[in-house]
Amino acid sequence: MKLKDSTTMILDFLNTSANLKKIPRQGWIDKLNHKNPETVAEHTYLMSMMGMVFSDMDEMNTEKILKMILLHDLAESIIGDMTPEMLSEESKKTLENDAMKKILRGLPEPLYKRYKMLWDEFQANSSEESKLVHQIDKLEMALQARIYSEDGFKSEQLFPFFKTAKDTVSERRIKEMLEKIMKDID
Repeated sequence: MKLKDSTTMILDFLNTSANLKKIPRQGWIDKLNHKNPETVAEHTYLMSMMGMVFSDMDEMNTEKILKMILLHDLAESIIGDMTPEMLSEESKKTLENDAMKKILRGLPEPLYKRYKMLWDEFQANSSEESKLVHQIDKLEMALQARIYSEDGFKSEQLFPFFKTAKDTVSERRIKEMLEKIMKDID
């Protein structure tokens, strides 16, 4: 068996990552019947902008937060975007962990170890950075719901997204931003 060189390994990783540009966010399809929702890559991009701003405002480890954000939905490049209604939280976690292991195993060993450690930390929600990333994930969802409300989707359709965000977000600055996003939604 011929071993891959690091350039080929990284190119394979980038091609797998690029799949996120083609994967629509399933919740918008299921709950809004949206024909052309944001992709997972678009979601990750806006989360990255949010992570950069909130992290820098609080003088946190921005590089770590951005890496965590970039990795947080990478498993979906293989398994697709699955909503909580599709399978149990435990089954989803197992599926995501298996997919991430497969994706990251294709990288050179030092990168595999570094990114796997960040992934595990994110999954465990065990650090200040991972907690922020989880909350930003919900804030981005609420902002996207607000954008969809301006596109004509009804508030009753969007209510579950706002409720999930409101029930999850606890960090002061993110909570303030969420309140502004939700203001005047009828």
